[in-house]
Amino acid sequence: MSFKVTVIGAGSIGFTKTLISDLLKVPEFVDCEFALTDINPHNLDMVKQVIETIVSVNRLPAKVTATTDRRAAISGARYIMSCVRVGGLEAFSTDIAIPLKYGVDQCVGDTICAGGILYGQRNIPVILDFCKDIREVAEPGALFLNYANPMAMNTWAADMYGGVNVVGLCHGVQHGAHQIANVLGVTDDELDYVCSGINHQTWYIDIRARGRKIETDELLDGFEKHPVYSKQEKVRIDVLKRFGVYSTESNGHLSEYLPWYRKRPDEIGRWIDMSDWIHGETGGYLRYSTERRNWFETDFPMFKEQANKPLSDYKRTSEHASYIIEAMETGRVYRGHFNRRNNGIITNLPDDAIIESPGYVDRFGINMIEGVTLPTACAATCSVSVSVQRLSVEAAMTGNIDTLKLAVLHDPLVGAICTPDEVWAMVDEMVVAQAQWLPQYADAVPAAKERIAKSTVKTRDWDGAARKRVRSVEELREVVGGHH
Repeated sequence: MSFKVTVIGAGSIGFTKTLISDLLKVPEFVDCEFALTDINPHNLDMVKQVIETIVSVNRLPAKVTATTDRRAAISGARYIMSCVRVGGLEAFSTDIAIPLKYGVDQCVGDTICAGGILYGQRNIPVILDFCKDIREVAEPGALFLNYANPMAMNTWAADMYGGVNVVGLCHGVQHGAHQIANVLGVTDDELDYVCSGINHQTWYIDIRARGRKIETDELLDGFEKHPVYSKQEKVRIDVLKRFGVYSTESNGHLSEYLPWYRKRPDEIGRWIDMSDWIHGETGGYLRYSTERRNWFETDFPMFKEQANKPLSDYKRTSEHASYIIEAMETGRVYRGHFNRRNNGIITNLPDDAIIESPGYVDRFGINMIEGVTLPTACAATCSVSVSVQRLSVEAAMTGNIDTLKLAVLHDPLVGAICTPDEVWAMVDEMVVAQAQWLPQYADAVPAAKERIAKSTVKTRDWDGAARKRVRSVEELREVVGGHH
């Protein structure tokens, strides 16, 4: 069978290579067309070389095209994947640096919190442009597979306003499951589980190891005794202890979605492990991304070398995309965890929320399992974030800066740290700093600049409580300055 798959943001070479290699492991897909598009022609050329090498070495009939013309890449596609980061590292640096001045200490800042909300404001207009192209030139009924963060906000906008069939995909569930299998002394294949919640706040509400149901006490005991996780996952273990269920999300991610662990500088160190950025380092993902900002250049020879190996040596990953497409095209049923509009799937979350929960895929599409009820504490935590996401999407759609400020004000971590006056000043500063990526706020920028000039709100001389490599805001911005 032959059909067209488009990857938007294909200049993310390693991830694009993974997605397409996974698809080429499906025998029926070896003669598909893979259309690559990106705003960076240099990266696009590199990834095209890698994918063409894989196709050539394995003597496959697949067709590979690459163009900076996104609409041309989407034309006639049956499946469209998005892996974009609007604003790149330059915008990302302000997501982290400006909130720090107001005491908001983020590890990642790409889902909610001040950074994640502004990230959504940048992404949503672009996501809706993708949707317009999909509606107008893609194959009728095409599926939009969104891998880009903030997952829930992007998927919410595409679902409610984009007019396309969309699913959000993330690998956090698989990674957390691997930890649980390790703690219980079983292989990944011997572990069965049901996860449900919202993206990055999903919960393992039922766990079976070799068919035996695992209770909270056994899981907690295993994590507390584990020589590595007991040090790296202190927030997740504390939440497990209090909520009775384990979270899918890494220690650093989870710590910034809740109001309790990152609000006092002298307390943050108690919950953070500095062995790797993902365990909670202040601005950890920004530092990691900044230091590896040219990794695609240095690693390009490695990708080309890998591409020269036969696909028979390649092990298909656990990324959902290839399995979803395989199920829809061949009828081979796939079970995974997907981001879709709730509509009663989770009984104690709002119907309009984008939830992450189990579903099955076959020729009839993605079929979610309905009637899931979260533990009350999990539902309460998720509901707060859903309200923030709803306000954030509304702000992005209307360009109303007051709605945006209300979204940031209601964020759990921001609300635990900042006064309303501080939130208003912080959002003004972020919107002005990111104006080039926020077209919907163009009319609001002049007034925001005037308020900044007259502001009496005091910021804090603080560069974060958990830094692996101390770097001033000015140094960070100098490193990423001009990078898109």
